[in-house]
Amino acid sequence: MEGNGLNILNSIATPCNGECLKKLTMIKKLFYACIISLGMQANAQIQDSVKIKLEIDQVNINALRASQQTPMSFTNISKEELTEQNIGQDIPYLLSFTPSVVTTSDAGAGIGYTGFRVRGTDPSRINITIDGIPLNDSESHGVWWVNMPDFSSSIENIQIQRGVGTSTNGAGAFGASVNLVTNKLRTKAYANSSNTIGSYNTLKNNIEFGTGLINNQFTMDGRLSRISSDGYIDRASSDLKSFYLSGAYYGDKESLKLTVFSGKEITYQAWNGVPLNYLKIDSLRTFNSYTYDNEVDNYGQTHYHLNYFKELRENEKFNIGLHYTKGAGYFEQFKAGEDLADYGLENIVLGGETIESTDLIRRRWLDNDFYGTVFSYNNSTDTKFDYTIGGAWNTYEGAHFGEIIWAQYASNSDIRQRYYDNDASKTDYNIYAKALYQYTNDILVYGDLQKRWIDYSFIGKDQDGSDLDDNATFDFFNPKFGINYTINKNTNAFASFAVANKEPNRSDFVDSSPQSRPVHETLYDTEIGYKFQTKNYAFSVNAYYMIYENQLILTGQINDVGAYTRQNIDYSERKGIELEGSFVINNKLNWAANATFSENKIPYFIEYVDNWDTWGQEEFIYKNTDIAFSPDLIWASRFDYQHNEQLKLQFISKYVGDQFIDNTSSEERMLEAYLTHTARITFDMKSKLFNTARWTFQVNNLLDANYTTNAWIYRFISDGYDPRPDDPYVNSNSQNGYDMAGYFPQAKRNFLVGLTLGF
Repeated sequence: MEGNGLNILNSIATPCNGECLKKLTMIKKLFYACIISLGMQANAQIQDSVKIKLEIDQVNINALRASQQTPMSFTNISKEELTEQNIGQDIPYLLSFTPSVVTTSDAGAGIGYTGFRVRGTDPSRINITIDGIPLNDSESHGVWWVNMPDFSSSIENIQIQRGVGTSTNGAGAFGASVNLVTNKLRTKAYANSSNTIGSYNTLKNNIEFGTGLINNQFTMDGRLSRISSDGYIDRASSDLKSFYLSGAYYGDKESLKLTVFSGKEITYQAWNGVPLNYLKIDSLRTFNSYTYDNEVDNYGQTHYHLNYFKELRENEKFNIGLHYTKGAGYFEQFKAGEDLADYGLENIVLGGETIESTDLIRRRWLDNDFYGTVFSYNNSTDTKFDYTIGGAWNTYEGAHFGEIIWAQYASNSDIRQRYYDNDASKTDYNIYAKALYQYTNDILVYGDLQKRWIDYSFIGKDQDGSDLDDNATFDFFNPKFGINYTINKNTNAFASFAVANKEPNRSDFVDSSPQSRPVHETLYDTEIGYKFQTKNYAFSVNAYYMIYENQLILTGQINDVGAYTRQNIDYSERKGIELEGSFVINNKLNWAANATFSENKIPYFIEYVDNWDTWGQEEFIYKNTDIAFSPDLIWASRFDYQHNEQLKLQFISKYVGDQFIDNTSSEERMLEAYLTHTARITFDMKSKLFNTARWTFQVNNLLDANYTTNAWIYRFISDGYDPRPDDPYVNSNSQNGYDMAGYFPQAKRNFLVGLTLGF
């Protein structure tokens, strides 16, 4: 158009002169001004359109999240913070700096089977969602991060809500809710590769890529990852692979995003831990009792998420998500001297001798499907009233079965003989309504009501030990209330009260009869907090008091079907104070720290200890004991020194106090307190070829501490038992009393070196 217009003007101007030429010159200037103005308007429209799309991408996931006005205790972790730490270790280790968090790793180096606790609460009581969609296993309630290697590379941010938190989807939150949000819209095309090498032959490689906005409407993003490590513990190797793909459409007032991510892991088992006496000998600290060459966990899981967001009107939004997860895999074990009868096999008679047992190799399978929908509607058109209505409907179908793949004496077995087959199905649906009401300029009132229904069908046991088709239903009401008081622009205080209910897990159901089955747990959570923030420093304090009714714990009691299942105790409690602070010391040096002081008590319970001489159990009464794995003190400190635009140094410390490994408060069954330090150097290179060129060097456990983060224990009494040298897991702790226990020591000083290159 511009060229054609100038040609016309020039053709007219050719025969012109004098006054005519002046007028045409003025017209030509006006013409240029119009072209420039139209271009600027078009560019502004594109920028506004992109801005709208970015805003849509952010509000899409807010239904389950706490805002700065929500009277809850929470911590947000940004993409930048995740990127600094993400050089191979699993997500629990990226959360370890946050308040009240304790991490552990079976292999000892943060890769493979890892987990974390919040306020002493185990992973089965921590609710995890990805873009609002439940991640916890419907039966065990756990999350197996080993199935999600390098997923942190595809996370935009994380919010950890401690305590009950706001209403969410999926498993009940008894210690925390963790909400993960996948990568946000990136408007420009990109390609990155992150690579790590480190101790214990650790190797990580990934490729990330994205198209940016195509035609101002479409995007596609992806990632391919592989992580491998020999582990600190002998043979505790991990071979992990994953991918992430997403495609999205962005309109001016709506978005549609399809996300597919998958993980595949083969992990050599280290579940037995290390005997107590071996922990003190450097050459034995990495002992692994498994020696069969294929004693592995082999499992894969693929997730499909489809999320649609629509802005109905200004300040009125709707979101719906559909999801499907397919998981399948097994763990393989060599078992010596197993009774044939336990596998449904007949005894064998050879040469007049009856053979009743055999060595064998077995696989225990899980083949599951999980699917459903989540939705939310938010309305904030009233300047004083903001409310959200949401919910979910999810169905789980799980096939549990075991196969014999080899036996020294095969008896009457077939190829891949199934020795058990146990299917289960579970429907879990909820609806919630939460609202913020600005009562005055300074006072904001919060209300959150959730109704949750559960229907679980499974194969349990009758009192005679025979299989029994069974069903359990639950109907929970979980109310939450709070108030937020704005003292001034820098300071606010809040108080809240919340109730949560949680059903027992799979083993509580299938290893009990209807007569011995435990009931659901209830938590009453009271939180009071104070926050102060300025440009250069911030401080917050949060006090919590969590009362448990019918909490499920291991007491050692054998139920009426001969199983050691968890038992309800009438009353237990956690109370504590969480402190967080940060301080800008100068324009190069920052300091951040947090600490948790707590008491975690069971006023009264009965422990049952097996007596091998009488084939019965002895009872021991305990009063005012500590809840297992609940340290009284946890603190963390981090110094960040930004030397210049390119070089950054971090020094991170983490302290975890004494932890008891059962509920008896016995110092003979205790993990000693530990303090570890991590040093990290990040160097951003200047490069004409790459937009991003970053080296990261990290030293874990800088001072080479010996420490242990987890353990299991079984107690028994016997006069006739003679501890054998070839049974190092058994220790004597009192007259005729023995502990059979395994401990999980963590890696000594080790390093990781990462290189990230990006276009």
